Amino acid sequence: MFINNKILIGKSKDNDVYLLPKMANRHGIISGASGSGKTITLKVLAESFSACGVPVFLVDVKGDLAGTCLSGIENENIDKRIKDLNLEDFYFSSFPTTFWDVYGDFGHPIRTTIKNIGPKLLSRMLNLTDAQEGVLTIVFKIAEDENLDIIDLKDLKALLTYVGEKRKDYTLQYGNITSQSIGSIQRNLLSLEDEGGDYFFGKPDFDIKDFIKFDVNNGYGFINILHAVTLFQKPTLYATFLLWLLTNLYNTLPEVGDIDKPKIAFFFDEAHLLFSEMPDHLIKQIIQIVKLIRSKGIGLYFISQSPSDIPDEILSQLGNRIQHVLRYYTKNDEKAIKTAANSFRSNSSFDTEEAIKSLKTGEALISVQNEEGEPTIVEKVTILPPQSLMGTIDDIKRQEVIKNSQFYQKYENRIDDNSAYEKINELLKNEEAPVKEVKKEKTEKKKTSKIEKAATKLTNSTLNTLGRKIGNSIFKNLFK
Repeated sequence: MFINNKILIGKSKDNDVYLLPKMANRHGIISGASGSGKTITLKVLAESFSACGVPVFLVDVKGDLAGTCLSGIENENIDKRIKDLNLEDFYFSSFPTTFWDVYGDFGHPIRTTIKNIGPKLLSRMLNLTDAQEGVLTIVFKIAEDENLDIIDLKDLKALLTYVGEKRKDYTLQYGNITSQSIGSIQRNLLSLEDEGGDYFFGKPDFDIKDFIKFDVNNGYGFINILHAVTLFQKPTLYATFLLWLLTNLYNTLPEVGDIDKPKIAFFFDEAHLLFSEMPDHLIKQIIQIVKLIRSKGIGLYFISQSPSDIPDEILSQLGNRIQHVLRYYTKNDEKAIKTAANSFRSNSSFDTEEAIKSLKTGEALISVQNEEGEPTIVEKVTILPPQSLMGTIDDIKRQEVIKNSQFYQKYENRIDDNSAYEKINELLKNEEAPVKEVKKEKTEKKKTSKIEKAATKLTNSTLNTLGRKIGNSIFKNLFK
């Protein structure tokens, strides 16, 4: 809840834990075992940011966050938590919500052009080798030099075929292009197409600034929910898509330094996929962005089962930490618990490591940044209940929200511009035309040659006959 210009996350009998908006761009992590209450915590934070006037982006991998657009309703569990925490100011509320979906079924479609996503991320989507990535990079460079826009998959397919057929002409200028690499890229494109890549690539190109919108009635920031139930089943595509969004956000927004509250809060659910599915050079790119993006007024929050899922260089940048219970079945689990405990400033009233093992569902250990930017002593609290509806919504309500959105007309219909596919086909037609003319000319020459030979033969024959007749006549006259 947003109360007195602060975000109330959780309470205990003795303490209330607040997140200060001006410290919210110091990034954060929500971790804990399955069923420990991470989704509730995510929802409470998202609602609070919205009420604070901070737009939010979050991923719905289970389909149970859509209820944000509706007010919550009383039930036994929520009533008990409100009473136990003595929440006198608590009220149910809906929040301005925009639904998005790469596939366009459960939200506005998010599209980008293949040109914009670039060869590095596309190579990751296609699971290419270094050699194949090198060839794809050459193909992108040829497209740039020859003004061939690569918008969607049909453009890239046409370009790959075109370059493959002319690879000997391009190799001297751009480097080695093998037919084997071209063939492998084309085969992997078919797999990407089967996974829904053809939905993601196209126009109109998504504008990342459309995530940063506000309700004109109350100033609340919009909560942007990416429906990712289907996308999440393709881990590589899911992780690469999130990296593209993060990179796009970083490259688009200007530097603002430290501000009173973030421009947007970005939540990465199942964050371990962002790192386990990425090669080293892309992980380094993520680390660099996380370190620098704070100055652009962006707060990043990673949600995962254990802090050990996050690289240490990123973990050290996460100043706001919420830890739910962790299970301990193996030595690796024990190590993860110890690591999580050591990341907090200890509280003399309890053992942090033992508390992580014994937390109940909905309870958490929390440490946030104080006014001076220092981590607070860890507190054991119960997370507040969400103000909006927990769970999913029916299709009628979802479609109502989608069609009433300001983005419905902007993104709903795909645009097919004159791009590489059309230009290459035109080039091929122009190349074939002179060939046909040459063939026609050769055919005409052959016909002319035959006629000339026939005429010559006929002329010679006629002259021979005429000559014999004249000769005979002269011979006869001489000997009369």
